[in-house]
Amino acid sequence: QVPLVESGGGLVQPGGSLRLSCAASGDVFSGFTMAWYRQAPGKQRELVATITNGGTTNYVTSVKGRFTISRDNAKNTVYLQMSSLKPDDTAVYYCNQYHPLIASLNYWGQGTQVTVSS
Repeated sequence: QVPLVESGGGLVQPGGSLRLSCAASGDVFSGFTMAWYRQAPGKQRELVATITNGGTTNYVTSVKGRFTISRDNAKNTVYLQMSSLKPDDTAVYYCNQYHPLIASLNYWGQGTQVTVSS
């Protein structure tokens, strides 16, 4: 089983919405705080949002009030509902376990491209 598979990205106009999904293997997902990250062209990968196993969420300032992270523990799946999208949200979005040092995460899925453009 592939550990992390992201989907749901696409091209959307400014102000639009998208819902990303990430199917994870049990050993990556179960009991762990999960996170969404993103990497824009020419920039470092950055944390977007986290969710604990119990459902407590946190967001970076730039997406607060616009993005919602959730998880389905029965399906080993984490979601990112994105609304009021801006061109600055354009990036490849990845899910993974949360780690304060992103470089410490050795495996990444293929990610899903989100492009916000008119």
